[in-house]
Amino acid sequence: MDHRYLGTTGVKVSELCLGAMTFGRENEASEEESYRMLDAFVEAGGNIIDTANVYGHGASEHIVGRWLARRNRDELVIATKVRFATGDGPNDVGLSRKHVLASVEASLARLQTDYVDVLQVHAWDPATSLESVLTTLDGLVKDGRVRYLGVSNVAGYQLQRALDLSRERGLEPFTVLQPQYNLLCRSTEWELLQVARDEVLAVIPWSPLRGGWLSGKYRRGLERPPEGSRVAVAEEKGWGERWSNLANEATWRVLDALFEVAEATGREPSQVAIRWLLQRPGVTAPIVGARGLAQLETNLGATGWSLTVEQMAELTAASDVPLPYPYDFLQGAMRDR
Repeated sequence: MDHRYLGTTGVKVSELCLGAMTFGRENEASEEESYRMLDAFVEAGGNIIDTANVYGHGASEHIVGRWLARRNRDELVIATKVRFATGDGPNDVGLSRKHVLASVEASLARLQTDYVDVLQVHAWDPATSLESVLTTLDGLVKDGRVRYLGVSNVAGYQLQRALDLSRERGLEPFTVLQPQYNLLCRSTEWELLQVARDEVLAVIPWSPLRGGWLSGKYRRGLERPPEGSRVAVAEEKGWGERWSNLANEATWRVLDALFEVAEATGREPSQVAIRWLLQRPGVTAPIVGARGLAQLETNLGATGWSLTVEQMAELTAASDVPLPYPYDFLQGAMRDR
């Protein structure tokens, strides 16, 4: 597996990041299976692992921590997150200094380490002033509990304002962006990726397979999701990847192209979908998660080869969506130049 710089940090990370969201979660990866996936990922050259304090109500961090205790800590890049509810109390959620500091201490204990490499804001918090959030995060870097800062699930203007305010106040800036980005979610390109390129942020996209839609299980003509699949569960829970949200002509067009390129390359559709993301401008390391070792090994097969220029263009054209205002207007104005 190749390695790429994590933005301007000077740290190198593997071109795929292992997502630990499934670790310890009901009907997904048991602790033993999680260990097997972690071992296989490292053996394949992987070194960056992404978790969060709310995954499995803390179970994911516990599993990563017990595994990490048997490894050389300094060889690995561990990323976790803070923002969402960790309890029922009124202050057990958000980005207040109180919740952030308590959450980081709890994450360090579960991970059995005295620092995390990347602490990511899991989402924007409109109830807490941005300056308060940034000064709290800056303090965590200064006291050594956190090495670098990242942000997920924000709008382009929010990310740019945070970066500008960090510069104005001399605070540690975000150096990692973790957005959703895949063949079925291209709106990330409209502003977020442009900000990331301008500011030289690392980009580690989540959901490269769009909750399983790009895994090869789904294709034109299917009338319902497989029983027990993530898409079926998403329908019950109202998640973005639910069947009623994505079973449409735009999705079938993308899947038609995905299967065509997969057949031409002799690769699995999931490998092609991840490979497309790996070759997109500005992308550092897509986050690949799995319920088990076999699925992870398939996803790791996205490395070590390349899509041709023509294949990239075919997938990109199939997944393009009409731009809304003002992006359509701005694109037209650029053509006039």
